[in-house]
Amino acid sequence: MLKKSKFRLTALLLAATMTLGACTDSSPDSNESNSTGSRDKVSFTIGYAPGDPAVKKALADSIQKFTEANPDIEIKDMSENTSNSYLDWLKTKDAVGEFPDLVEMRDTEIFADAGKIVELPSELVDLFDSPPEVDGKIWNAPIALNVPQGIIYSKKAYADAGITNLPTTYDEFIAIQEKLKTSGITPLVVGGKDIFHMGFWINKFLIDDVYAKDPDWNSKKTANEVHFADANVVQAMTDYKELFRNYVDKGWLSTPDNQTVSFLISGKTAQLYSGTWMFSQIEEADPSFEYGFYAVPDREGNVNIIGLPSPAGWSLSAEAAKNPEKTEAIKKFIRFFFEPKQYAQYLASVNGIPSTKEKVTYETGEAMQSALDLMNNSKVTKSLAINNWWGENLIPPQFRNWFYKKMQEMVLNDGDVKNYMEQVDTEYDSQVKANSM
Repeated sequence: MLKKSKFRLTALLLAATMTLGACTDSSPDSNESNSTGSRDKVSFTIGYAPGDPAVKKALADSIQKFTEANPDIEIKDMSENTSNSYLDWLKTKDAVGEFPDLVEMRDTEIFADAGKIVELPSELVDLFDSPPEVDGKIWNAPIALNVPQGIIYSKKAYADAGITNLPTTYDEFIAIQEKLKTSGITPLVVGGKDIFHMGFWINKFLIDDVYAKDPDWNSKKTANEVHFADANVVQAMTDYKELFRNYVDKGWLSTPDNQTVSFLISGKTAQLYSGTWMFSQIEEADPSFEYGFYAVPDREGNVNIIGLPSPAGWSLSAEAAKNPEKTEAIKKFIRFFFEPKQYAQYLASVNGIPSTKEKVTYETGEAMQSALDLMNNSKVTKSLAINNWWGENLIPPQFRNWFYKKMQEMVLNDGDVKNYMEQVDTEYDSQVKANSM
C-alpha cells in the first residue's frame, strides 16, 4: 500500500503563522457600530478565485444580497484580479496577515495540514450530498460540483465549413479542425496569458491517456512507479503540442481568458475549449450568437470528462474560528448562499451543477443541457484535473503552474516531447523531495 503523500506549504506561507496570530479581533475593522448604533456590526473578510468574470460577478451579487438582508453584518471582499495563481495569492495574503476569514479553498489538504482552516461546522455538513473527506474530515462547503469542459463552437462557423456531424473519435475531431482551417477561419482560441487556462487542454489529454485508465497515477508517480516520460503521457502531450501548433490562434500566449469569448463571437475563431461557466459570458456578450457544446472523444471513441467531486469550496479560517460572533456571521452567510432560491440564481449565472442535498433547479439552454447529459451518462468516465486529486494523489503545491509553463515552452520551442517529459520527471521528483524534508 502506498504511503500517503503530504506536501508542505512554502516557507512564505508557513512563516506567516506568527503574523496571523498577531491579528486580533480588536482591530478597527473587527467591530464597527452600525448606522443605528443599537449593536456592534460584525465584520468578516472573504476571498475567492478571481478567474472567470461570470463567477466573480455571481459571487459578488450573492454577497451584496446577503449584506442588504443583514445590515448588522459587513463582508469585506478581498478578491482582486491578479496574474498570479490563486494559491500564490492566498500565500501572499497569509504572509502579510490578511488570510481571508471565509475563503474559497481549492488546495484544501495543504491548508488543512498547515492549520490555516478548520473543519466545516457540523450543522452545515448536512446541507450537502456526500462532500469529499480529507483525512476523514469535511473542510469545505462545496460551492458547486465540478463541471465538464469541452468544445464551445460557433454553429455558423461549423455550417460554413460544411461540418454537419459532431465527432465520435479524436481523429474525427482533428478532421473538423482541418475543415475549419480550409474554410479560412482559425479553429481555436486559447487564453494562454492566464496560466490556469492552460490546464483545460493539458488535462483533457492527461485524462484521456492517463487518469481515465488509472485514477491513482499521481500517487504512483510520487512513489516513482510511473513517469511523465512513459509512452502514455508522452502521447498525451504530443497530441497537446500538435493541436496548439496546428490549430490554435497564434497569439494564444498573450490572450487572456476573458478575451476568448470576443474571439469566438466576432468570428475570429470557430471554437473555444472551456467549461460551462463560459455560456453566460457568451450570452451576455451577444444574445443572438448561436453556439453548441460537446466533449472531445478520445481515439477509441470514449468520452472522458472532468466531473468527479473534489474537496473544494467555502472554508472557515482557523483564525476566524476563534471569534464566536464572526463564526456565527460566516455560518449565516453560508446558509444564505445555499438557500434554494438564492443558490438557483447563482447557479443560473454560472451554469453550475448544485452540490446541495435539497433539489435546486434552474432553466438551462441547449449547451448546458448537453453538459448535464454528459454528467448523467453512465458511459462517460468522470475524472479530475492533475491538481484536484487529494490524499495519496496530491501533487506538490508548486508543481501545477511549473508544469503548465513548461508545456507552454515546449509548444513555443517546438521541443522534443520525450525530452521535455524527462525534464518534468526530474522537477516533480525534486519537488517531492523538497516537500518531504
